[in-house]
Amino acid sequence: MSDRKGKNQGDTAVLTRTKTALKLKRPKLYKVLLHNDDYTTMEFVVMVLQGIFGHSETSATAIMLHIHNHGVGIGGIYPFAVAEAKVAETLATAEKAEYPLLCTMEPEDDDEGGGEDGKDEDKANR
Repeated sequence: MSDRKGKNQGDTAVLTRTKTALKLKRPKLYKVLLHNDDYTTMEFVVMVLQGIFGHSETSATAIMLHIHNHGVGIGGIYPFAVAEAKVAETLATAEKAEYPLLCTMEPEDDDEGGGEDGKDEDKANR
């Protein structure tokens, strides 16, 4: 019987498990674009940028002027679902006010261009 006890004591083993940390990818971001037209007032665009996109009056005015001068500007950059909701809310608000304001979204290209010009323009549009 003493031989048996000795064998059981030596049968203990330590198991180790390696946990692999899940690496989450950042969600793909989308630019919400506002397009210039000849009928929507500048004041309405500023109101949309403040009310829907949360910009201050100063930044909303700067973005509105960029849209007016360049034909298009970025209202914000969001994950897909948020961008889609911002576009829908902007279009509904414009339609209710009887303005033909066009709002679209497109994927944000992080690696396109590679120069500082694109980044500076994005910062000016935010």
